[in-house]
Amino acid sequence: MKAFVSWSGGKESVLSFYRTRQNPEVEIAYFLSMVSEDGQRSRSHGINSDLMQKQALMAGVPLIRQRCSWTTYEAEFKKAILSLKEKGVEAGIFGDIDLQEHRDWVEKICKEMEIKPILPLWQEARKTLLEEFTAAGFKAIVVAVQADFLGNEWLGRIVNEKFITDLQIRKNVDLCGENGEYHTFVFDGPVFQDQVDFSVGRKVLKENRWFLKLYP
Repeated sequence: MKAFVSWSGGKESVLSFYRTRQNPEVEIAYFLSMVSEDGQRSRSHGINSDLMQKQALMAGVPLIRQRCSWTTYEAEFKKAILSLKEKGVEAGIFGDIDLQEHRDWVEKICKEMEIKPILPLWQEARKTLLEEFTAAGFKAIVVAVQADFLGNEWLGRIVNEKFITDLQIRKNVDLCGENGEYHTFVFDGPVFQDQVDFSVGRKVLKENRWFLKLYP
């Protein structure tokens, strides 16, 4: 069964890919990323889309970048899926953990588009997921934080044992950032042929969210 991964470039989409590619019944044929109208950044994490292209090249999977605004997001997402269906895709892989609202949306879209939704991380313990991620050899850098929950000093931190320990102290923050508290960019790990190189730019505050600029 051919499938696409809903690709943000962050740890959940990468871990979903890592897990699902071990299933012999699923062939991961494409990554699908929703990007800004100018094609420069991912809608979900604000990651430079050329860096996501480098991820895809290192993973050996073609990346589809679908441009959209927040208003046209759903319509463009469906359009992209329709195009993938024409290439034989029958399923979509999503990195949601337990936000029911997100799952409901995913299942609604997949039902309308007549493809199978696969959620390999659904309702798993946060710490278990992070420990699996780091133990497997993945490396991720924090590229965005919600200012109400985390300060900009968290930008640029690497997801490792110390990161997990420090985050556990923050009782109001989901360990995996499932509520948008933080986002990551994965630059190394067992799904990549080589490390994804990048340079670090400045920190930017936009609409109560801090972003760390990364460049190819």
